[in-house]
Amino acid sequence: MMAGVKKIPMRMCLGCGEMKPKKELIRAVKSPEGDISIDLTGKKSGRGAYICRSTECFRKARKARKFEKNFSCMISEEVYDSMEKELNLENQ
Repeated sequence: MMAGVKKIPMRMCLGCGEMKPKKELIRAVKSPEGDISIDLTGKKSGRGAYICRSTECFRKARKARKFEKNFSCMISEEVYDSMEKELNLENQ
C-alpha cells in the first residue's frame, strides 16, 4: 500500500466540460427543499453541480440550461442572477 498518495476528487465543470479537482471548482446545490444556491463551503446537503470559478463558465452553463438539466427543475432568472452575484463576489 502506498502511503501519502491521496486520490484527488475530480468533478466536471458544467460550463466548459473539463474535469478539474473539486477544490478548484465552485459547487451549486439544490437543497432537499428545492432551493438552488452557490455553496462556497461545499458542505450543504443536496444535489451538487460544479462550475469553474469563472463567470464565463457560469454563463455558458446558464445559457445551455446545464443547471436545469442537472437538477431536473426550472430555474428562475432571479436565482441565476443571485448565483452570478455570489460568484462575482467570490472572484473579487
